[in-house]
Amino acid sequence: MKKQHTKSILVSLLMMAGIAITACQKDANKTDTPPAVSDQVLAQIKALGFSTQNVRAYNGGYLVENDIFMDQASLSEASTTPNLRIAETEQYRTRNLVSNLPRLIKIKVVNLGAAYVSGTDLAIQRYNALGLALTFQRVSSGTADITIQGFYQGPSGGFITLGSSGFPTKNGNPYNTVNMNTHPDAYGANPDVNYVGSVIQHELGHCIGFRHTDYMNRAYSCGSGGNEGSGTIGAILIPGTPSGPDAASWMLACSNGGNRTFNANDVIALNYLY
Repeated sequence: MKKQHTKSILVSLLMMAGIAITACQKDANKTDTPPAVSDQVLAQIKALGFSTQNVRAYNGGYLVENDIFMDQASLSEASTTPNLRIAETEQYRTRNLVSNLPRLIKIKVVNLGAAYVSGTDLAIQRYNALGLALTFQRVSSGTADITIQGFYQGPSGGFITLGSSGFPTKNGNPYNTVNMNTHPDAYGANPDVNYVGSVIQHELGHCIGFRHTDYMNRAYSCGSGGNEGSGTIGAILIPGTPSGPDAASWMLACSNGGNRTFNANDVIALNYLY
């Protein structure tokens, strides 16, 4: 996601609009040249139906659409089910979803400050209030299904990553890691809990299988980007959802960095899948 910023030319995360939340990124006025990504990798990303704009090498894999982490195993996976679409520019899911419902997903926050812990609790509260077959619980010990951990990375290529995550596995487990940036240019010296919680909420959406709401036209929330393409995995409309843009969705590719939670159409999408 990107966030528009008055200090810079560019606008998330995150993944992920005059506004702009990223699943995960915001603009910054410091830049470094990101490592080049090979044409072969870009072709794999495109074949899976993801945008190849601003793909960056990161942590042994690649950041795609600004906040989605894909390693080589993810890029090599064959498609088994279609993308699921809510309306023409609405919510989408990936080919894999969390299975074995009803299911409790345990989340552990590791080596992060109070704002990240409170932000995690806020995101969990918002999901659990929907009464889904999928529920979340923060744990402080033992084995967790999702670990929220920090990384420290300054601006690169004109933007800064706020957070990143991935998609469910082929065997129906949620993606197991959410990375949150602790660099001061990401959330500031005193992170706002609602802002941090909204980014975590978005990243958890990726972990359970949601793509960006404006998948068909990222320019809607980010100001540029266009159609990401359906790739080999297609798109299936979910009944009962609007066909027009939805400015308040929690899974928009870009955000203003403020407080954002589920709107009515997001609730329809979550209830349809879970």
